[in-house]
Amino acid sequence: MGIFGKIFTWWDGATIGTMLWSSRNGEHVGTDAQGNKYYRSKKKTGDGRERRWVIYEGSNDASRVPSEWHGWLHNSYDEVPESHLAPPRIWETDYTPNATGTAMAYRPQGALERGGQRARATGDYEAWSPDA
Repeated sequence: MGIFGKIFTWWDGATIGTMLWSSRNGEHVGTDAQGNKYYRSKKKTGDGRERRWVIYEGSNDASRVPSEWHGWLHNSYDEVPESHLAPPRIWETDYTPNATGTAMAYRPQGALERGGQRARATGDYEAWSPDA
């Protein structure tokens, strides 16, 4: 997409305007493992709080924000998450993108995209009737 993509599109990363505004009014505080960059405002708001935001690396998908950064973005704590991260557990997996709306989305048996046919109900189902 090049320069025109950065000028006119907001859904695939930040526009030039967002990057300029962030560099002028924000302070870069960290980057996560996926390359998303996190900022906080240089000036506090009228009630003494700071604004916090993320600029995604690639497509704008909120599911790409790790939980520790999500807590920081929503002012759950003031310290930058990288300063107090626990070591990863062996059962933790790497990020997988949200597949909703794509060809990779989960479609259970009986979904219209899979033909709309599902297995017949077995003997464990009894239909309700108002007379009973």
